[in-house]
Amino acid sequence: MPRLDNSKSDRRKLLGAEGEKLALEHILQQNYKILAQNWRCRTGELDLIAEHEAVIVFIEVRTRRKTGTFGFAQESVDFRKQRKVRETAQVFLQQRRLADRQIRFDVVTVHMEPDGTDPELQHIVNAF
Repeated sequence: MPRLDNSKSDRRKLLGAEGEKLALEHILQQNYKILAQNWRCRTGELDLIAEHEAVIVFIEVRTRRKTGTFGFAQESVDFRKQRKVRETAQVFLQQRRLADRQIRFDVVTVHMEPDGTDPELQHIVNAF
């Protein structure tokens, strides 16, 4: 049986992975301490979890092509996604016994040319 061509899905995953790599490099340059990356539980996944100036920071990374048809990356972090990230963050905090810590939610957007070059990052602190 022939294998289905997932090239579009594969390209999207590769683009997302490249965006997360760039976001991680940016966060590290800003003196954040990484606590977890791509952390998963029953409620969802958190892209990056870091600590910065005694605050636990949950960072959602969104990557888009500059010429894409799906709008800007930050637009994809809608109310539904925010709720899911908050729920998943609560599970992380409970499991790590960090529920008493101050937290915030950031978004890092990455826009690239279709060939993956010329990335533009925007770090939105306290995005939601």
